[in-house]
Amino acid sequence: MRQHLITLLFTALAAYLSGCSNGMPAAANVHSAELPMVAVAPVTRSSIAASTEMTAEFQPFQEVDVMAKVAGFVKTIRVDLGDRVRDGQLLAELEAPEMNDDILRANAVVEQITAEVLTAGDELKRAESSREIARLSFARIEDAAKREPGLVPRQEFDEARARDQIAQAQVAAAKSRLRVAEQKIQVAKAEESRLRTMRNYVTITAPFSGVVTKRYANLGSMLQSTTTPLVRLSQVSVLRLSLPVPESLVPAVKIGLPATVQVKSLGRSFEGRVARFAGRVDSATRTMITEVDVQNPQGVMMPGMYATVALQSASRADVLAAPLGALERNASGSRVYRVDTSGTVQIAPVEVGIEDAKRAEVVKGAAEGDLLIVGSKAGLKNGDKVRTKVVETL
Repeated sequence: MRQHLITLLFTALAAYLSGCSNGMPAAANVHSAELPMVAVAPVTRSSIAASTEMTAEFQPFQEVDVMAKVAGFVKTIRVDLGDRVRDGQLLAELEAPEMNDDILRANAVVEQITAEVLTAGDELKRAESSREIARLSFARIEDAAKREPGLVPRQEFDEARARDQIAQAQVAAAKSRLRVAEQKIQVAKAEESRLRTMRNYVTITAPFSGVVTKRYANLGSMLQSTTTPLVRLSQVSVLRLSLPVPESLVPAVKIGLPATVQVKSLGRSFEGRVARFAGRVDSATRTMITEVDVQNPQGVMMPGMYATVALQSASRADVLAAPLGALERNASGSRVYRVDTSGTVQIAPVEVGIEDAKRAEVVKGAAEGDLLIVGSKAGLKNGDKVRTKVVETL
């Protein structure tokens, strides 16, 4: 009887222990369920430069169709499409033989008028000599008439005075003829100099260093003065971008303002600066034309390429900065999902200042070191428990 009782007790204990063993895994599974993992980034202090993006087309710093000053046939041409030339480099020579004839004719005119000047000078000397003789003769007769009245007949006295006056007039006329001849020779020499200067224009040189982007003429082509170009020359060592800056950004535009120029076709970015601006807002478009110069010493960029220009409009130093991915925007403003030290989510509104491509200035609503959820926040609400993983976003 006693043995049977002991057997029953052991059986009951085994059943009890078995039941307890079967219930334990369920409770353990409930407590070991993983919390959701979220990516977070801290609020830090940084400098932020806000910018506005605009698209523009590269233009040469200077571009000109090189013309001939004089008409003539192309005798030699030393450049072709794509050639790089230096300032003052010879581009072509023209043939204009009639200009040599014009110069010879002008030279002959100068020599002829030079002879006229010499002749007029000799005539002036003769007139001055005759005038001196007439003056002395009249002075002697006048002196004798004064010493002994009635000694010199009145007619002789009058004739002597008339000869003196005629000689004086002849001197004046000779001086006038000499002045006219001297003026004529100045005109003739000026014409000769002009023709010689024009002859120098049969050689066409580059007005600045650049690249030949178009060729209009070939050997033997007839170039008409100021109407038919030889080549088109573009200065590409510096390129310019013309930007229509909105009226709201006009106060921020200053000479030297930095700009980041991204050329997608090259996969590269370049630094540029505001070099000039119109100084007035166009009444039709409410924009101000602003030009950014970009150095291009290696000729990597070419005129006609498109570029995206990020023009800096404002900057702040040592401000609280949050990743743009941490901001959730709606009609009422912006908010962030902050995670405290216990892993609890707190949704808080924030006031945002200026922004750049990756960060935003936090004016109010967050403190330095706060961990903000970046990326997707779907399903998260105040008080949720999460695990965090700090990621680098800045």
